[in-house]
Amino acid sequence: MPRYPDHLLGDGPTNPFPGVRVLERRLGREIPHQLGSNEGLDMPHRALRAHFGDAMVAHVYSYGDAEALGIRRRLADQQGIPLEALLVDAGADSLIALALRAVAEPGLTVVGTTGTYPTFGYFARGQGCRLVEVPYDEGPGRLAPDLEALTRAAHAHDARLVYLANPDNPSGHLHDDDAVRGLRAELPDDCWLLLDEAYHDFRDDADTPFAREALPGVIRLRTLSKAHGLAGLRVGYAIAEPATLAVMMKVRIHYAVSTLSQAAAEVVLDHPEESRAHVAAVLERRARLAAHFRALGADVLPSATNFIGLRLPDAELAGRVHGELLDAGRLIARPADPALGHVLRITAVEDALVPGRLAILEKALETR
Repeated sequence: MPRYPDHLLGDGPTNPFPGVRVLERRLGREIPHQLGSNEGLDMPHRALRAHFGDAMVAHVYSYGDAEALGIRRRLADQQGIPLEALLVDAGADSLIALALRAVAEPGLTVVGTTGTYPTFGYFARGQGCRLVEVPYDEGPGRLAPDLEALTRAAHAHDARLVYLANPDNPSGHLHDDDAVRGLRAELPDDCWLLLDEAYHDFRDDADTPFAREALPGVIRLRTLSKAHGLAGLRVGYAIAEPATLAVMMKVRIHYAVSTLSQAAAEVVLDHPEESRAHVAAVLERRARLAAHFRALGADVLPSATNFIGLRLPDAELAGRVHGELLDAGRLIARPADPALGHVLRITAVEDALVPGRLAILEKALETR
């Protein structure tokens, strides 16, 4: 079983300010008179009310619920995940940093894939970890994180943690549940698997028993930024064994998710039909985008996300097209890592399907 840093064991750090909502739950009663929180509870907020209205202003006075119980209850009810296996934080990015703080001391080795979601490497270096990266498994119709290479690197470098985005960003590749279980089983016993599932909702098989599991030695990350459209409010959640979440809480910024963000997330989660309709629309647009570019002869990578990846013949062409599109006010994504410089990523939004919107790319594909 992977272990935790010594300084987080035993008494370890304890949140000194759990907040009023947590205190009310511990006491089993409401606290109607909050006289010691040093918040701006009597701020008139005239300008804010005029701009956003009273309903929004009601959520800005106080620190949020440090345990985000309202969001966790809704996620537990809707997805069948045990309440005690959920932790809410300020988006999947924040959860990546939190997981590293919780399990990987500075100087230890962590392993990822060269060119995968770069925020992991950014935070790993910021944590003082040694980052080892392995190439993608690339072939006809395939650009995938190489699970065997990740396993070999974890053993060779005595890694404390392996990162896997599944579905992957930027390739869109999806490893099935058995492959992920196999990866966890083949890793060293004391190595964590950080499983970034930010695009989980766009999987065709998103609602499986495996999706609900808190897996030993695994920290799973998901977000409300994509399928739920809340990227600007920063709400994500981790799924892990309760003992793992307890350690993560020791190093978590306890009010990272604002009161307003929590309230908005609860409203959106209370209307799951909107998110389901959004996901269905994204999948339909993704299919149209993929078919369109395949008809032009493009190498369209399989995707289980809200985007498609195009693999161009070389990085020079991809860089030129990306730059020309940007000059024309059309921003698509091109991975910064040279290993994936030949890949372009297009989000499956309606604007991408407007005739002529991506004419620069279409012309490059037709004349290459």
